[in-house]
Amino acid sequence: MIRPAHAGDAAALSDLAVTTFFETFVEGFGIPYPPADRDAYVAEKLAPAIFAARIADADHGVWVAEQGGVAIGFAVAGPCGLPHADVAAGDMELKQLYLLRSAQGLGLGGRMLETALGWMEARQPAAIWIGVWSGNLKAQRLYTALGFEKAGEYQFPVGSWRDEEFILRRPASRG
Repeated sequence: MIRPAHAGDAAALSDLAVTTFFETFVEGFGIPYPPADRDAYVAEKLAPAIFAARIADADHGVWVAEQGGVAIGFAVAGPCGLPHADVAAGDMELKQLYLLRSAQGLGLGGRMLETALGWMEARQPAAIWIGVWSGNLKAQRLYTALGFEKAGEYQFPVGSWRDEEFILRRPASRG
């Protein structure tokens, strides 16, 4: 089940974000983040207060994927904050989309992506943007198949560590 997040979900989403961060980037991709940088990133970007603020902000969409009443994934979309000269007012960004490793392959990721894209498209942005880690080839192939094109690169901070990220953009839907 995928549903909009509510204020009571902030702590669970924070816990889920921390777990999926470690599963995806530390264990899965083997990025050797120094512990101090991992801790700083978790404290600054994945805290319950961050999720509470986004849930409360009408300019953001936050969704929870559940199985048996337990959160197993989440997605966050909102105004584009990527560092690219072509980002325009009203552009939207898929900010996060993560599933627990044990929940992957169930079709939930695709359904969450469709939900987030549909919500952003309904706001009629000039473009939809995504930042994706340069080493995540699977995600890049998926986004390319959905009409996203590489528009740039930037350094994504994880504490003082910097990940090489690609900036992808899909022009506004015409139809």
